[in-house]
Amino acid sequence: MENNRLEYKRKLNDDLEKEVVAFLNHEGGILYIGIEDNGDIFGVENTDNLILQIKDRLKNKILPSCLGLFDILSEEKETKSVIKIIIAGGIEKPYYIRKQGMSERGCFIRVGTSAEPMSARMIENLFSRRTKHSISKIKSTYQDLRFEQLKIYYEAQDLSLNQHFAKNLALLTEDGFYNYVAYLLADNNSNSVKVAKYSGKNRVNLIENNEYGFCSLIKSVKQVWDKINLENYTHSQITSIERIDQRLWDVVALREAVINAFVHTDFTREVMPKFEIFEDRIEITSAGGLPANLSQEEFFLGYSIPRNKELMRIFKDLKLVEQLGTGVPRILAAYDKSCFHFSENFLRMVFPKKSFENISTQKQKNEEAYNANTNNPTQFSEWSVSGFSGFRGV
Repeated sequence: MENNRLEYKRKLNDDLEKEVVAFLNHEGGILYIGIEDNGDIFGVENTDNLILQIKDRLKNKILPSCLGLFDILSEEKETKSVIKIIIAGGIEKPYYIRKQGMSERGCFIRVGTSAEPMSARMIENLFSRRTKHSISKIKSTYQDLRFEQLKIYYEAQDLSLNQHFAKNLALLTEDGFYNYVAYLLADNNSNSVKVAKYSGKNRVNLIENNEYGFCSLIKSVKQVWDKINLENYTHSQITSIERIDQRLWDVVALREAVINAFVHTDFTREVMPKFEIFEDRIEITSAGGLPANLSQEEFFLGYSIPRNKELMRIFKDLKLVEQLGTGVPRILAAYDKSCFHFSENFLRMVFPKKSFENISTQKQKNEEAYNANTNNPTQFSEWSVSGFSGFRGV
């Protein structure tokens, strides 16, 4: 009887490529022609001619090439001739029917005793593995894309996008279809970025769950940064001689971390960066560990291997990045290496909230200097020049 590795066909029909593709995208299997679904032997005629037809169809109607992944034999069963096609599981998944393209109509996989259409997500996941995580080679499931938001951001930099912008910005596959880069930058997509806020130091008491997205990735980046920057409020303390202002987190380092989380995320996993605000810290998590061939030591020294070079180019056009590997050194100027947490599949940056004890310490030092210099007019005159150099008014 038929199973997930065995299929019977009474005669050669239009479903041949579909069944073979399903086995190629699975773990392989055997397809008999000349046998009824219930196992009764029907037989075939002109065996040699049929074998030539099958070889020709599999060679020319399936992509990527499946040559070497199948063998076709003639067997005798109950004195009748049948054809046996042995198919191996392919290593260049997803395989698809050339005429239908790499789509849900062209990609199939063996499920039980039938060949079922593959979902768009499954197709993209398999293709991303084959193309070594290059989002420029992944065909967008949706081709009706608009880029008005992207054009506005370019115009804001006195740059214009002409009719060839999709090709110039590498938004097309080799076949001329919009790729996953284009999908990320389009006005409408299904990607969303979450910014969560908790009342304590753990993930128990969620008080805000903001969602930004379903729009151009550039717009999402700006929305997330606006929210993070809003949370990074200024703590002010009035002393007897001046006001001391301090942000909760270093602005430059935080901005670099937000941008890096987007531009270095492994989007082939369809996992967007996550931003979490706690009572004592901010955590930024992006999918994908360190890029291949980049060590932690090289990472901290500022060496850069862009995971998404197409996005990097666009971010550079819009002056969001410099593409000089300065992001990590800028973060390390304000925080130490312990803020970075590496795993095989994720990179997490943890930025502790600044302690305001140093403000109290600074206040005490200023007041001591003020009192000392009040008793020594000469010293006070000299101190007042440097002491008030950062005065910002009340």
